[in-house]
Amino acid sequence: MIEEPAKALVIAGLSGGSGKSVVSVGLAAYWRGRGKTVAPFKKGPDYIDAGWLQNGAGRDCYNLDPYLMTEERIKRSFHRNLAGADIGLVEGNRGLYDGVTALGGYSTAELAMLLNVPVILVVNCTKMTRTVASLVLGCTQFEKRLAIGGVILNQVATRRQQRIIVDAVEHYTNVKVLGAMPRLTHDIFPMRHLGMIPYQEYRGRSEALEFLARIVSENVDVDAVERVATPVAAPDSPDPTEASGSLQEGRVCVTVGVIQDVAFQFYYPDNLKALERAGARLVSINALEDKRLPKLDGLYIGGGFPETSAQRLGENEGFRTSVKSEAENGLPIYAECGGLIYLGKELVIEDTRYPLVGLFDVTFGMKQKPQAHGYSIFTVEQENPFYPVGFQGKGHEFRYSTILDWGGRRSELTLKMERGTGFMDGYDGLSKYQVLALYTHVHAEGTPEWAEFFVQRCRKYRLNGLSG
Repeated sequence: MIEEPAKALVIAGLSGGSGKSVVSVGLAAYWRGRGKTVAPFKKGPDYIDAGWLQNGAGRDCYNLDPYLMTEERIKRSFHRNLAGADIGLVEGNRGLYDGVTALGGYSTAELAMLLNVPVILVVNCTKMTRTVASLVLGCTQFEKRLAIGGVILNQVATRRQQRIIVDAVEHYTNVKVLGAMPRLTHDIFPMRHLGMIPYQEYRGRSEALEFLARIVSENVDVDAVERVATPVAAPDSPDPTEASGSLQEGRVCVTVGVIQDVAFQFYYPDNLKALERAGARLVSINALEDKRLPKLDGLYIGGGFPETSAQRLGENEGFRTSVKSEAENGLPIYAECGGLIYLGKELVIEDTRYPLVGLFDVTFGMKQKPQAHGYSIFTVEQENPFYPVGFQGKGHEFRYSTILDWGGRRSELTLKMERGTGFMDGYDGLSKYQVLALYTHVHAEGTPEWAEFFVQRCRKYRLNGLSG
């Protein structure tokens, strides 16, 4: 029996805040509740929306980023992670045609055309009627190669408003209105900083997913949405990462701890799987509850919101002490953003000082506005445990933290920022012992050498007998 190919579509908006996350997560949760296997994807360097999609679909959500990743790697990731699913759902970011350049480079529209899948456009209809039709018409005419398969209206206040918009859109365009989401009386996704609260911090997430699945099913023609999705043909050549297996044969397996808790949540599934393919066995660790680090060959501390758990992180003195002690004994540690903060001396929030690991003599504070937000490119200028001198990598930054006091010098920073803000004065990367801590987040499909560099350092540590 020949297996039917999976179908896929892109959910895009006219801008950020259009409601595409509500629609995307609701569709994923609805389809999952009906027994379908949903493969979720998020366009761009996003952890929070991707986490909600993962919860809705019950399956890892993979990021597809045309800036960080080559076209070939995007297509391989898409096909690899679509395997075994009934439907692939890609949530865009920002507006449909918004990109890094004036010509729309790296936009959601470009991604949809690269994957050769249609778009369903979500439109926030607040205080609009017929103008919605002009916006939809403009989107269809702006890029003729893009297939816009339908529109879902959002934030519709009345039946009269809905009727006028539907009539106008279907009169002036060839695009069908597939649903109209009502204006909600409360935010199902409370916001913080530039996006939603992470699912790890949302106590009522099961109820939220049930609500979204129900409201989508009641207000959207889900069968019509599914008919818009198009079958995705299998790639002509095999994915080389599949051939490598989860652990490369004949290589020393190392144990890498990954701090995963409410404070440290930002990990791309691709990064964790890349570590496994390179020869790592991953162990989940909780910095809020564990008494100390277990025996490890390496430690990965991702980003997150350590500021929301600063008191608990500070109170867990035994764990903080063990991290510092192991670092001083040569344990390889790679820390990104929130992980960098955790390895500092203290975090100041509203005049309260919370103790941190104290490996680096840095006092951090928090601001109300972003201190860095966007893509980054770095070049390695100095020796460090993981990246060779001269190596150039891509990543992204997203932080509200700032450096209040630092006992070091700019010459100690190892990475020069060709694009982005970094730690200070256009540089990033605090390095000490076998530790590298930086504000830049990397994606393993965009910087594929990262996992190999990391595991090589862990392997040297293990072979030297330092891990006990």
